Amino acid sequence: MKREIEYRKKDLRRQISEKISYAKDLGDLSENFEYQEAKEEQGFNEAKIAELESHTHDVVVVTSSTGGSEVTLGTTVVVDTDKGQKTYSIVGSSEANPIEGRISHESPTGQAFIGHKVGETVSVTLPSGVVDYVIVEIK
Repeated sequence: MKREIEYRKKDLRRQISEKISYAKDLGDLSENFEYQEAKEEQGFNEAKIAELESHTHDVVVVTSSTGGSEVTLGTTVVVDTDKGQKTYSIVGSSEANPIEGRISHESPTGQAFIGHKVGETVSVTLPSGVVDYVIVEIK
């Protein structure tokens, strides 16, 4: 994130500034598509910088936990369901990618797993219905 902020502040701002300058040289700004597009790009870039800076300001680094006795943020949990065994890593919301097995600790499933131990059954109400997970292993 810090590299992206630096890129957006130094390189991308300069590139956008050059586009705006070029577009101004074309004349009438009220009907100048290049100018309007460059200004929109500038607004998006500044909003993205603010968002990234907010994330880096509020960041809490969580190292992976291994060998714990209960599910916490940073652990990986292996569960049995009626559809077979699945493995989930419990991560922060910005790192979540359910397709890759990384679920947010703020999601219904992530919240349900937190604090549970091997052998316990966790029931989660999802849009598709109630799913029961049996915790097999905590890595």
